[in-house]
Amino acid sequence: MEVLLDDYRSEVIPEADSSGQRSSWRRALIDILETIILSVALFLGINMVSARIRVESISMQPTLHAGNFVLVNKIAYKLGSPERGDVIVFRYPPDPEQVPYIKRIIGLSGDSIRIYDGKVYVNDQLMVEPYIASATHQGGDWIVPENSLFVMGDNRNNSSDSRSWGMVPMNNVIGKAEVVYWPPDKWGMLNFPAAVAAGH
Repeated sequence: MEVLLDDYRSEVIPEADSSGQRSSWRRALIDILETIILSVALFLGINMVSARIRVESISMQPTLHAGNFVLVNKIAYKLGSPERGDVIVFRYPPDPEQVPYIKRIIGLSGDSIRIYDGKVYVNDQLMVEPYIASATHQGGDWIVPENSLFVMGDNRNNSSDSRSWGMVPMNNVIGKAEVVYWPPDKWGMLNFPAAVAAGH
């Protein structure tokens, strides 16, 4: 009897390699999880050392305007000490639950502050302040207690600050405002350490 070779097929069609597909899906899932974990870690790390705030008032004009976004260094005073001329963000001393304030440091612990005839004196030395909008109409004398700061807005006659509600305890300080990052045409560094002529 004649036998047709076609009746005896020896080819075996291999089954799809499901283990390879499972491995690629597992690798993709691991990559996604690693990306998410890294993103969360970076987000938490950045928020531990910095904050971003939106300026809401006119009290710091002409340095800062309402609508400016500012980057705040939260570890600046853990690594160093505050200096006159620093712009800081802090919890409002009479009511820390309020929206944080942003002002400029004028006096440090132990400083004597005197405002007379529109001029500011620290330890009897005149401060040179090119950043202010205009001279202040309000005068007075203050001694800055230990672990506290005397702050004022650059827009002296439109600012609620240490002249009216007192000192800022260091515990209330959130951080040092470093950079205006929005809008782009306002980008720039915020601090003027050389502008403060008073000695300590």
